[in-house]
Amino acid sequence: MTMEKTMSLFAGLLCLLSCAGTETDIPSLIPAPSEAEFHKGYYTSDGAVSPDDYCSLAEITVDSVMSGNTGEEGYELEVTRRGIRISAATEAGAFYGKQTLRQLVSDKGVRCAVIHDSPRFPYRGIHLDVSRHFFSKEEVLKILDEMGRYKFNNFHFHLTDNGGWRIQIDRYPLLTELGAYRVMKDWDGWWEMDSRLFCRQDDPGAYGGFFTKDDIREIVAYAAERHINVIPEIEFPAHSDAVFVGYPHLNCTGTRYGNGEFCPANEQVYEFAENVLLEVMELFPSEVIHIGGDEARKHAWGKCPACAELMRREGMTDVSELQCYMISRLQKFLNSHGRAMAGWDQIIVNDDLDSRSVSYTYRGQRGGIIAANRGVKTVMTPGEILYFDWYQADPRQEPKAMYGYSPMKKMYAFDPVPVTPEAAAANESMVQGKYVSPDTSIFIRPEMAGYVIGVQGSTWAEYIPDEQHLEYMMFPRFLAVAEQAWSSPDRKDWQDFRYRMNVHRHILEARGWNVYDLHNAPEMEIRASGDRSIMELEPENPEAEVRYTLDGSDPVAGSALYSSPVMLSGDAPVTVKAAPFIGGRRAGYIRELTVTPGESYRDYYPYMD
Repeated sequence: MTMEKTMSLFAGLLCLLSCAGTETDIPSLIPAPSEAEFHKGYYTSDGAVSPDDYCSLAEITVDSVMSGNTGEEGYELEVTRRGIRISAATEAGAFYGKQTLRQLVSDKGVRCAVIHDSPRFPYRGIHLDVSRHFFSKEEVLKILDEMGRYKFNNFHFHLTDNGGWRIQIDRYPLLTELGAYRVMKDWDGWWEMDSRLFCRQDDPGAYGGFFTKDDIREIVAYAAERHINVIPEIEFPAHSDAVFVGYPHLNCTGTRYGNGEFCPANEQVYEFAENVLLEVMELFPSEVIHIGGDEARKHAWGKCPACAELMRREGMTDVSELQCYMISRLQKFLNSHGRAMAGWDQIIVNDDLDSRSVSYTYRGQRGGIIAANRGVKTVMTPGEILYFDWYQADPRQEPKAMYGYSPMKKMYAFDPVPVTPEAAAANESMVQGKYVSPDTSIFIRPEMAGYVIGVQGSTWAEYIPDEQHLEYMMFPRFLAVAEQAWSSPDRKDWQDFRYRMNVHRHILEARGWNVYDLHNAPEMEIRASGDRSIMELEPENPEAEVRYTLDGSDPVAGSALYSSPVMLSGDAPVTVKAAPFIGGRRAGYIRELTVTPGESYRDYYPYMD
């Protein structure tokens, strides 16, 4: 990039951060800080232009005695006309203070402010699946950059699955020689083959890739500079097709294709798992190692004589107990090496979970609620809400995605710690796509709330075939998860966030990301009022205006402009159509709903296949 282009990019970012350009404007900070006071004036310095320049001018104090005020990751930031001061108990806290400072920089300088800030959760995560589709080291580093800017501190690196093995393991070279490349890129086409064929890198049409140990070291070091812990996931006992193409003796049938689960009764399986984990632990300093632990089909186990003998010997009465047995052995091995085990929420079936073990709740919120009430550490990442591979706009008109519909507002509305029946029911209504009564909802007992250690946005890649589409699905929903993870509940405000998020959407675009442009149809809510209904419309993009019709015709630039709730009355059903417009042009989908006056309607984000 030329110096002229670099300075132009800085200028664009500074203008965006300065909002409308008056001293009364509140800077658009994401995630919202715990406490912030903004004062008149700016700190400026000759020659300082970029956020990096101003960070280098800040007076930074790191002293453990600050932990009483800020906690381990919090900070205090003071900007006056005379200078900038950041105080924190740890280097991580000072780093987060710098990220907020960057967002205070405008074309006028640094906005004068006093900010006291600390995170809601100790775990703030982003997950990336590189198995179903492979993404480059450079793309991973770009994501880590944004994670640091928005105060995430855990990168969950999903390195192995049925779609490909993505990490070099010296003791088992066939994992990457035979398991890192498959015969086609298209996920559905490959998944529906009678035998899901893998191939070597130099075979015609080979698709895939893997990270060398040097790649992994670089990623881990780059993350550490941004105070991000990298948690590797090595799948066990299921999701392991890519293992058996090279090491078929590790499953019950001894076949290279068609059996995705390790054999619980084969001692060589535990030797393999432990040897792989030893090499993984050499590369990743993370205390937590994720072993998957989910979705074992168990068909082959039920037909395996060795498994039957193991069950008899261990006094098991159900084949499902074999998974608990396998999880227990891996947990014991990791604990013996000073590490903690993490797994998806199926691991909570185990009654011997170590106090350091972590359950990642992905099947709705229920598993997280059960885990927390049992005193098990849990990370909330329910697929129906916090999966980036779900549709973020009208599923009937977007590129193919996974199952359901999770627009920005849905992600932001989720309550990660539902300690009342009402909060749990509101979450469950979004999960199920229909109204759920508080009377039927389980919730986290308030005294157990601390066992929810954080939230995570998860990116699965079945239908994310390249890096451009990866970015389109992650951003800007990434920002909603950032605020979920960092900001206290009383600082969350959807209407305020909409405008702040839109500022950052443009900033992300200026940094070169392929960002979804908020073109979804307006959200529609209908409230009954006697024999009439009151209609409210809200565009996803706050820059847009909403035009609507009540006669079934498509909205155009001259249609009625929505400015306040609209009363619907009469005896006959009314067909409402609404769409967002920017600059006189339609800027999104048309939303259509037929309403009978006197009825209510609320969008619970229906599950759509």
